[in-house]
Order: sequence, then C-alpha cells, then structure tokens
Amino acid sequence: MDDQQLLRYSRQIMLPQLDYAGQQRLLESSVLVVGLGGLGSPVAMYLATAGVGHLLLNDFDDVDLSNLQRQIAHSAERLGENKANSAAQCLQALNSDCRVIELAEKLDAEALLKTVVQVDVVVDCSDNFATRFLLNRLCVQASKPLVSGAAIRFEGQVSVFRNRQSDDACYRCLYDDEAADDAVLNCSENGVLAPVVGVIGSLQAVEVIKVLTDIGEPLVNRLLVVDALNMDIRTLTIRKDQQCPVCA
Repeated sequence: MDDQQLLRYSRQIMLPQLDYAGQQRLLESSVLVVGLGGLGSPVAMYLATAGVGHLLLNDFDDVDLSNLQRQIAHSAERLGENKANSAAQCLQALNSDCRVIELAEKLDAEALLKTVVQVDVVVDCSDNFATRFLLNRLCVQASKPLVSGAAIRFEGQVSVFRNRQSDDACYRCLYDDEAADDAVLNCSENGVLAPVVGVIGSLQAVEVIKVLTDIGEPLVNRLLVVDALNMDIRTLTIRKDQQCPVCA
C-alpha cells in the first residue's frame, strides 16, 4: 500500500482483527456481485470503499425510475443505462483504485461458472430463485463462498454458504424447489421499504469482508432474519440436508 491507501483505509487498519495484513488481503481480493439493484448497490459501494481491489458486476437490466427509491448506486442522470455500467460509474467515483469489470448481459451457466472460478467470493443480490439456485450450484461446484441476501416489504435475511467443509449447508439445503415455487415474491408486486435493502446489503458486505479476511464468525450454517417493522432480529441454524441434490 502507498501513503494514499494507508490514509484512505486507516480506520480499518486500526482494527486489530483486520490490521495491515487484512487490508492488504482486501486489496488483492476479487468479488462477483450478481444483481446491482437494492441489495447489490450497497454491497458494491461498501466493498469498493472498503478497498476490495477487484469487483465484477453482473446485471443485464436497465435503470428505471422506480429503482431510484432504493437502488442507491444509480441516479436520475443514468435512467435507461445498464445497471452494471451505471453502478461501475458510481464505484469509480467512490474509489478509482478499485478495478471494476462490467458484465452487462445475462450469463448462461457455462459463462457464469467461468466467472465464479475466477473470484474469491460470490455475492447473490438477485431477486429470483432461478438465479439463486444456479449461483448456489455453481459455487458448490467451484467450492466458492456464497454470500446470500434477500429483502421484501419490511423483512430481510442474510446467510453465508461456505461450500468448503463436509458439514457446510448450501442454499438448496435451505430452500427446495417446491418451497421456492410457493414463495415467489418480488418488490414490484409486494413492495419494499427503501432502507431495508440497505440494511441487508450492508450486512452482506460485512460478511464478504469477514470471509475475505478470515476474521470473526461469518453466518455459516446460520440465517440472520430481520423484521424491520417490529425491529426483531433472529439467527436461525441451518443444517446440511444429507439428501440435498446439490451438496450431499
């Protein structure tokens, strides 16, 4: 790190759990963020400002006026632009040292797997079960950590699927196909309070940093559930499904 970087990241370097070595690991790390909407915006922004050196942003959608209520990486000036490209502009303005690659198309499984194997952590900020199940399967296949988040209405959840040890549960252990079919929810049909996605996305960013620097206790085999309307926060245990078709 040069003098400018030491000053920029000084408040993190002061943390004994992180220190200089942890900050250096962040600078050398690469993260794939899938979905640059309400969750992906704070995830990408905080990872960039925290000093993650290489961010890959994947989103094939365009910025819409209804997104601006909660998707803070975008602005009115970039309406109609691809979200990955729009978010990249935001990140470069925040920290020009962060290398950003924009993946502005819908990737098939083969292309997505090639990207997953290149990074240290994958962050699922998507809004549909098809993408979540696909990312989970590819991360299990590539033994890559997956930081998953979801938010709707006043509720949200975060978990970390490590995909490294024999007792690690995966996302498919938590949700099966039938449960997913019964729980199809999205913001356009059910609404969401703007700060809720910010809270969940920020928690995802914290978990990514913990995984990258090997500090603290990530939410492995645990599901953090937030009810913002009643401000109730719970942590539930996730057990590996020994019959899971993905990770068993």
